[in-house]
Amino acid sequence: MGKFDAVGGFSAEVMGMAEEALASCHCQQEGYESIRRVNMRRVLMAFRKAGLSDYQFGGTTGYGYNDSGREAIEEAFAMIAGAESSLVRHQIVSGTHAIALALFGVLRPGGRLLAAFGRPYDTLDGIIHGKDGYGSLGEFGVSYSEVAPGAAGGPDLAGIAEASRSSDAVLIQRSRGYSTRKPLSVDEIGSICRTVKEANPDAVTIVDNCYGEFTDILEPCSAGADLIAGSLIKNPGGGVAPAGGYVAGRAELVERAASRLTAPGLGSHCGPTLGMNRLIAQGLYFAPMITCEAMCSSAFASCFLHQLGHKVDPGPLEDRGDSVVRIEFNDKEELLSFMKAVQSGSPVDAKAVPVPGYMPGYEDDVVMAAGAFIQGSSIELSADAPMRPPYTAYMQGGLSRHQMEMTLMEYAEGALSRRKRL
Repeated sequence: MGKFDAVGGFSAEVMGMAEEALASCHCQQEGYESIRRVNMRRVLMAFRKAGLSDYQFGGTTGYGYNDSGREAIEEAFAMIAGAESSLVRHQIVSGTHAIALALFGVLRPGGRLLAAFGRPYDTLDGIIHGKDGYGSLGEFGVSYSEVAPGAAGGPDLAGIAEASRSSDAVLIQRSRGYSTRKPLSVDEIGSICRTVKEANPDAVTIVDNCYGEFTDILEPCSAGADLIAGSLIKNPGGGVAPAGGYVAGRAELVERAASRLTAPGLGSHCGPTLGMNRLIAQGLYFAPMITCEAMCSSAFASCFLHQLGHKVDPGPLEDRGDSVVRIEFNDKEELLSFMKAVQSGSPVDAKAVPVPGYMPGYEDDVVMAAGAFIQGSSIELSADAPMRPPYTAYMQGGLSRHQMEMTLMEYAEGALSRRKRL
């Protein structure tokens, strides 16, 4: 009996495809399990050294002074990240917000920002360029340039070295965003950081770490990054943290970012936790396991959707630096059909129909499928797509790899049925 025979409700053809995909990615999934074990040890050791105790889960109100639970969580997070210090707060509303804190904390009027690996994610455009009157970096006189990926698709280290000489901060985006480039590995990020420092020791390296946390046995600070930033409703929140984000790295630079979150002179000393400490700490504890589930889901998705005839990136058995799978469709209707399948495979709002629309920070209308327990949580199974050719979905997450399997199998039943009718 195959692994999917007892599930029920699927045709023999689709079950056969799923069995083949699962067999193909088995070794990859075992590799992610090995990473999970190393990261689980890393998290447990950090929690022990920080001395987190259950009495600290009550939290504080008002100004949030002397919150020992918050301090223990931030000490543990810094150790996990290989950093001197960290800022882990539910008041940070998104990964974009966390990156903005890092950028505005480091850069000053007249400064220069370099993007080291092509154009950053769409939502950062408002931070860098923005509209007049909204306080973008450009409005404060910060100039911007970028270095495109090299001819082989990796970082152009020579170009980065040259551009870094006149830059005050270098932004390194780990994940692909809405682009066709590959995600960066921790080793590649380390190479960029060394290149920048050799060219300009004063330049600050800032890593957009979204979707990359716990996908390797080290984080970018351990490879030389000055700052990393990301969201708690992605990997490091473990599907438990209901909101929040983080900045970690050199202590002085983290405090500068904290001064943008609160105010100069207040910095990291303020910020009531309002009973959120337990959820943030518990999410961090679960993060290695949940990230492993997302990576295993991604590996299965690449193999299965490739069998179904879709162009996927990463391809079957290719290395992946995050849990995102890029899937190309023939047209808009096929894309929307896929998004509907992802939504209907969700535990929440399964009957909702994803419709393209305006999203703050995006150039094009975007369609999003995310029946999540936490709004916008992309560590949960979700997919989104800008409505522009080529019609491409970016699927990520999965608290359970089995949800991904069932969802894609249901999509395949519909897709194969439509093809037979044509």
